[in-house]
Amino acid sequence: MKRRDLIRYILSFGCLVGREGSRHTVFINPNSGQVSTVPRHNEIKTFLGKKICQDLGIPLIKTK
Repeated sequence: MKRRDLIRYILSFGCLVGREGSRHTVFINPNSGQVSTVPRHNEIKTFLGKKICQDLGIPLIKTK
């Protein structure tokens, strides 16, 4: 999946950008306080995208 699609999905559930690193972006779910990082790759593997959603406590992303 594309990184921008995953970020758009994460933001749609109210998660916020905690900080920007050189290799990762840290997202925080303000409702639960859970944190996860998204790597700066154009393509992110499906299992990693689902793991990030699970870490943030949001529903798993649907893939094509």
